Amino acid sequence: MSAPVADPQAATRPTPSSVDVVVVGAGLSGMYLLHKLRGMGLSAVVFEAGTDVGGTWYWNRYPGARVDVESLAYSYSFDPDLEQEFEWQERYPTQPEILKYAQHVADRFDLRKDIVFRTRVVSAHYDEESRAWLVRTEHEDAVHARFLVMATGCLSASKMPEIPGLDAFKGETYHTAHWPHEDVDFTGKRVGVIGTGSSGVQSIPVIAQQAADLMVFQRTPAYSLPARNRALRADEVTAMKQDYPAFRQAQKESGFGVPVPLATKSALEVSDDERNATFEDAWESGSLVNLLTTYVDLVVSREANDTAKDFVHRKIRSIITDPRTASDLCPEYPLGTKRPCLDTGYYETYNRSNVHLVNLQREPLQAVTEKGVRTAVAEYEFDAIVYATGFDAMTGSLTNIDIRGTGGASLKETWSAGPRAYLGIGAAGFPNLFMITGPGSPSVLSNMVVSIEQHVDWVCDVIEHLRQQGFATIEPTQQAQDEWVDHVNLVASYTLYPTANSWYMGANVPGKPRVFMPYAGGVGEYRKKCDEIAAKGYEGFLLSA
Repeated sequence: MSAPVADPQAATRPTPSSVDVVVVGAGLSGMYLLHKLRGMGLSAVVFEAGTDVGGTWYWNRYPGARVDVESLAYSYSFDPDLEQEFEWQERYPTQPEILKYAQHVADRFDLRKDIVFRTRVVSAHYDEESRAWLVRTEHEDAVHARFLVMATGCLSASKMPEIPGLDAFKGETYHTAHWPHEDVDFTGKRVGVIGTGSSGVQSIPVIAQQAADLMVFQRTPAYSLPARNRALRADEVTAMKQDYPAFRQAQKESGFGVPVPLATKSALEVSDDERNATFEDAWESGSLVNLLTTYVDLVVSREANDTAKDFVHRKIRSIITDPRTASDLCPEYPLGTKRPCLDTGYYETYNRSNVHLVNLQREPLQAVTEKGVRTAVAEYEFDAIVYATGFDAMTGSLTNIDIRGTGGASLKETWSAGPRAYLGIGAAGFPNLFMITGPGSPSVLSNMVVSIEQHVDWVCDVIEHLRQQGFATIEPTQQAQDEWVDHVNLVASYTLYPTANSWYMGANVPGKPRVFMPYAGGVGEYRKKCDEIAAKGYEGFLLSA
């Protein structure tokens, strides 16, 4: 389903044959990168598959799409005037409001003139003789660039379920990551939703209000907390804008990019009444981070985590009237080890007479048919099917492009046993290639805007360092990369994260190596490490003249 071209020049703008930097992706990473590179006096071109800026907030237009970080925190900090002038409307903004923000930034800094829209990059090969990247697009454009920066996002390579018959269904088919730009009306229709991750949790309550009948197919239940979303008050907006410098610094030093008071106690050293009261306050606050950080050991101790898990189970059972449905919606893996969700009326939706849950652990999904979906127990007929089946997270957007470094080495093949990157920014054997929020960095465990800005600033500082010192290339040493990957794995091993079959682990993609991909050491500690490495002349990197 085609979307209108927001920028009339997007389809016709000529692609330069040579630039200093090629950036892939015009989401929040690519936009800030372009702005920074221009300020450095470097030539750059950004390639973007969509028809406008926004990245994940351009593509993910499904009903109920909303960010799970508060708007006043999920925004750029690099320009004080920008912070002051944009007026957020809701505590947790919807996709249209975030896209409006991205478009405002593009207008304000005149970014679109250096973005080539409706254009996917298909390959990027490093030429050792010229020490340049040759980047080719689907339109057979070829661009030479000294630097290649992948701003492709952690959740941008969508995936379908691995079941037969995906093309057999005769009704309407949608994927939450590729939602039509025009409105979709489910009024009076029989709808099936496959998947109960974040996009499912957000869209199911909205679709349920329209559909005559909604059948939800769940493989694994998600933990979801009420968002308590509301319109922002003028006084709180004013207070935040006055306090932005201090708040932004606190973001940079925090664990998740969201400032919260540091916990001081174990969940196991307080009384049941005190612990439950603390959990209740966190539940009512409408914040993912508040619940996960109530005690020091929720992420590292199974026994401590069980207290939070049991609390959420009691909440679910108190909301849902049907005991079997409530039981099916109670996750058994530790709280927080898969991305928790924020919702508006998710559990309450299962009390509606037109909403039904199919537990795929009891009746496995077998095939999509002409009429609907067949499980091991029955065939369900639908007018529309919605696939809320997520992404090949963190690596898919990188390995889907034919990236080849020195000696023609393929990034996809190099990562066949799991991604290996130094700081999540660079990869050994791939000179002058940078990844924004790549595997081995906090990325998806953080407020993404905080991590994006840190990576963009760091990469631009590297490029400036090379320019000032007369170096031509930079890439991680194999030893530094191996040591960082070992460190990332070690930190993860101290936590409960690897115990769940999550997309953090690549477990949602058949055949993908089970490796915990983000860095669990925290945003603040990671930043310190990056700054320390830079201060030591980019320790662990090989710089060549």
